[in-house]
Amino acid sequence: MERELWPELYHMVRKVGRQVHQKSVRYQPWVIALLVLWATLHDRPRNWACERKNWSSTRLQPLELPSASVLTRRADSVGMGLFWRALEQALRESGQRGLLSIVDGKSLFVGGCSKDPDARLGYGAGIRGKGYKLHTIWANRCLPESWDITPLNRSESVVARELVMQVDGGGYLLGDGNYDETPLHEMAGRRGYQLLTNDRRPNAGKGHRPVGAFRRRSIELRNTNFGRGLLTQRAAIERTFGHATIFAGGLGPLPAWVRRQTRVRTWVWSKLLINATRLKIKSQLTA
Repeated sequence: MERELWPELYHMVRKVGRQVHQKSVRYQPWVIALLVLWATLHDRPRNWACERKNWSSTRLQPLELPSASVLTRRADSVGMGLFWRALEQALRESGQRGLLSIVDGKSLFVGGCSKDPDARLGYGAGIRGKGYKLHTIWANRCLPESWDITPLNRSESVVARELVMQVDGGGYLLGDGNYDETPLHEMAGRRGYQLLTNDRRPNAGKGHRPVGAFRRRSIELRNTNFGRGLLTQRAAIERTFGHATIFAGGLGPLPAWVRRQTRVRTWVWSKLLINATRLKIKSQLTA
């Protein structure tokens, strides 16, 4: 897997690195990104990538490696966040966006005895635990259209409002019953999306509380053959999350060295980029 993914990742990082330059730093963002991706690809802590002996299996490597302290200080910084975003956008634009999007979340649990102050108790897939949650809106591209990392106790529908404001293009947005609320329907409608959810409340729209036009349309749609046909495609998000975890270096459970929300975000970012590169290679082979 490393032999297939790393050359593509390396050249993509170098290509984006030519467009991003930071002043007053010894190591440019592309060097930091390469070390983080190399460690994440092998499911190792970041300081593992700071030792030259751990790069013996490839010739595609930086000429000079930063120290572990420099890597720790730079990897989760705002400047690196801009570089990660540029790298994400370059990979995302390699695919054609469709008119059907799906909103969902994936739980990222930590141990119950963890002292991580950012992790919170909450529910994920019907299980109560402690940790974080990855919230995403996926279309048919190799990366989510928008995503975020929050503590596990944040409401999925509330975070979805923030994600909807980051996407455009319009179409149908599918979700489970957790997203069946009027404010989210209205916000999605203003962005050009018709949110369609499962029937969490059978009597929705029949009470005295106001129901917006977009939510009323959703209630009407899910009682039609067309709406039910769309909702059956929501299961694709489960396959998407599954495909992101089934390979070596994929988005598995949080390892013991990934704690605090900023570090979890960078780790997930790396995993999403690695998976996007894998999907890109697979699509090229299929073509």
